[in-house]
Amino acid sequence: MAPNRDIILRFESRNGQFRLNIAPDADFISLTGKILDNLPKQTDSSTLVLSNKPIGTGGQERYLNSLGGVSLQQVGLKHGDKLFIGFQEQDPQTNGHTNGVPGSGPKRLNGQSAPSEPTVNIPSAPAVTSPTAIIKNPWEVIKQSPLDDRLDKQDGKIARKLDQKMCRHGPKGMCDYCQPLEPYDAGYLAEKKIKHLSFHSYLRKINSSTNKPELKSSYMPPLSEPYYRVKKNCPSGHPQWPEGICTKCQPSSIILQPQQFRMVDHVEFASSDIINTLLDFWRRSGCQRLGYLYGRYEEYKEVPLGVKAIVEAIYEPPQVNEVDGVTLSDWPNEEEINRLASLCGLERVGVIFTDLIQTDTPNVVVCKRHIDSYFLSSLEIAFAARHQALCPKATKWSETGRFGSNFVTCVVSGDENGDITISAYQASNSAVEMVRADVIEPSAEPSVMLVQSEEDDDEGRRARYIPEVFYRKINEYGANVQENAKPSFPVEYLLVTLTYGVPINPTSMFLDMAFPIENRELVGAMQDHKSLATILKPTSKQDEIVQRVANFHVVCFICSMGVLSKDEEALLCRVAANKDIADGMQLATSDGWRSLLLILEQTTGMDAPSSVSKPIKRHPSLGSSRDGAITPDSERLAKRLKGAKLD
Repeated sequence: MAPNRDIILRFESRNGQFRLNIAPDADFISLTGKILDNLPKQTDSSTLVLSNKPIGTGGQERYLNSLGGVSLQQVGLKHGDKLFIGFQEQDPQTNGHTNGVPGSGPKRLNGQSAPSEPTVNIPSAPAVTSPTAIIKNPWEVIKQSPLDDRLDKQDGKIARKLDQKMCRHGPKGMCDYCQPLEPYDAGYLAEKKIKHLSFHSYLRKINSSTNKPELKSSYMPPLSEPYYRVKKNCPSGHPQWPEGICTKCQPSSIILQPQQFRMVDHVEFASSDIINTLLDFWRRSGCQRLGYLYGRYEEYKEVPLGVKAIVEAIYEPPQVNEVDGVTLSDWPNEEEINRLASLCGLERVGVIFTDLIQTDTPNVVVCKRHIDSYFLSSLEIAFAARHQALCPKATKWSETGRFGSNFVTCVVSGDENGDITISAYQASNSAVEMVRADVIEPSAEPSVMLVQSEEDDDEGRRARYIPEVFYRKINEYGANVQENAKPSFPVEYLLVTLTYGVPINPTSMFLDMAFPIENRELVGAMQDHKSLATILKPTSKQDEIVQRVANFHVVCFICSMGVLSKDEEALLCRVAANKDIADGMQLATSDGWRSLLLILEQTTGMDAPSSVSKPIKRHPSLGSSRDGAITPDSERLAKRLKGAKLD
């Protein structure tokens, strides 16, 4: 049989087209050298991608080095067929490079493949001091959350059924009346009463106008954060602010308008018991209360490409509680609580506080926040903006490596019917930057935000640069006009509204148990050894220990005692979060746990399990043990004496 004649295959990349004469039974790997000869010298061979359609248009894209042992005949390539090539170039001056490991890594928004794991580790949300401090190729070096990576890979299109009136085609056809909608379609959002775009829908919308893959132009990150401060190190050569300023370093004027997207779409409390525990403080004291929300972020199916924050626990930091507000005190163990939450698979997702006033009618509270007053006061917006500035969101689609924040703010207050309800908000990105730049400050009127003055120091010198601030509104004649925001403007321009809910069938990570909440000495609730001993009473059942430590407040108090080692603390958090019986038995037999039970036995008289050796005690009639621990008989005697009165 005569040997097979060579065939001609056409190849197209972003650098042009070329042809190769190849034997039909040749292996794909053997084409690597010939293809590289027609590409730039800096091309990384491990990033070569072949496709039957232009790169990024939905074709069958395969890494070339993953096609080992596959011949051209096996995939049906014939004489004159055309393949499309995608590749990455090695640049020693970039902020990172690919690691050379092939795989189905993340895609850029223009469809081109991007390295999945950078070799250069940088902070997830780098600090940015000026808009010029940008990151080159942020999609290669910024590591964003796994949830964002999953949403980036999703199509996001909104499927529609056949329109019985307008569709004239078969079940496999498609027309303008049944084709999928984009996730940012205005008609769909209005029909579903979705007020704001989700972050990833907004990202798709602005990227479609910023980058067009069919033009094969250079890629530009579509996101950029607002910056209202004077740029440092101006190239004009004049003295630094406040001695000098020019048009290159001064910020542009600010035009406020309602933000059309939100970073988080929904706040979901894993159980209603979480809210009732917070409200219990107000019911017992009449004072307001604040707590930090610990949970996780997941996909929210009710909004296209939406994100929801699932709250699993509320930690109440040290604070001074009053009838009309809360003053936060120093929180010495803040980092420790964040570490324990991380061991449980959680993170700080927001803050919640109460604003409740009881009326003379039972079970009815005052409605303070409504459309004619305010929803979030200027002071609370500044408070939320500061927290969001401390928790920036890492994203590879921003030129600075960060954009906005997923931190949420929840308020427990009364509604129009006098019922207790929860409202969830976020400060807009402009509000966060204006607070960071010290452009605005809260006012005594909760519905109004003040614009700062440039001369605020004692000597009347210019302490800050305040750009011009404008906002648009509908005047009394129905016209959309632009107003100067100085000296004050409404707070509605700085707010983003979120939805809130509790699942019908709650599956909370932690269990609600009768263990005191931290920092509640004002209402007589104290976390001590006795309250812990009540929870950890001896049991012979293997699964009891799992149920008794499945509470975030119990975990934090046990770890604050300093008895467990770091490994045992991690095991305790794993038992509380996952409720695994095997991990629970491992915890019960650890040295730290045995020491904890012995301490509780000696200080509270709790009976220790049979596996824990008990110390020798003196006779109960002596009132105390040799090491000074109070016995049950002496404790009952002390209670009787406490109830007596002196005449």
